[in-house]
Formats: sequence, C-alpha cells, structure tokens
Amino acid sequence: MYFNDFAANNRSLMTDKIYVPADYVPILIQSLVAFGFVALTMFATHFISSKRKRIRTLRKDENFECGIEIQGNARFPFSVKYFLVAILFVLFDVEIIFFYPWAINFLQMEWREFFAMLLFVALLLFGFYYIYEKGALEWNNDE
Repeated sequence: MYFNDFAANNRSLMTDKIYVPADYVPILIQSLVAFGFVALTMFATHFISSKRKRIRTLRKDENFECGIEIQGNARFPFSVKYFLVAILFVLFDVEIIFFYPWAINFLQMEWREFFAMLLFVALLLFGFYYIYEKGALEWNNDE
C-alpha cells in the first residue's frame, strides 16, 4: 500500500519507456563512422607517404626553436619541487571542480548535503595544511 502511494505521488521517479536494441542503432552508426574515419586516415597516410629512404644528417636532427640557434644542452635537471607543485595544483584544481554543482544546487539542498560539503571543505583544508607543513610550497629551501 505504501509503495502505491509513493508511486502515485512521484511519477517522475518511475519510467514507462522500455529500451529495445533498435534504440542504440544511432550510437552504433556513429561509432562505426568514427572508427572507420580513423582506420581510413591511417591507411591513406601510409600509402600516400613517400617511399624514399630518408637521409639523416646532424643538422636535420637538431631541434628548431623559432629560428634561434641552439645554445648549450637542453637537458638540465629541474627541481622536483616544480613537479610537486604542478601535481598539487592539478589535484586541488580538480577538487575545486566539485564546488560548481554544489553551488548550482545550493538552494534545493538539505542540511545533509550542506554538512557533506563542509566535510569536503574540511578535508580539502586539511590537505592544504598538510602540504604546507611538509614544506611542499616553499621554493627557497634547497634540501
């Protein structure tokens, strides 16, 4: 009895449409066209390209930087802190993306979602505090 009352009041939660395999034909056609284009492009470039043997010289193997002559070796070591800061930026930037849907639906949310976001923000701030205490954001320390 309870389920019938629930279903009568919430018709949007029930779906009356039954999906058949014919509904997926457009997706199959689009996938075949995409894969066919990739295969055709790969085979066409293989057959169109020249077959002559390429002559390698020292001058041809050099890097070209906007017409400026190369000075020195390009393979000098970077500090690991540069990569660490880059990874931390990507990590925290992706976490900030989760704020957008929350901000859009803020007025329709209940207290449970609000406290869930507070927990998320607390964990995010704890992560910032942890990397700050570990010294990951300090550039001047050469250890």
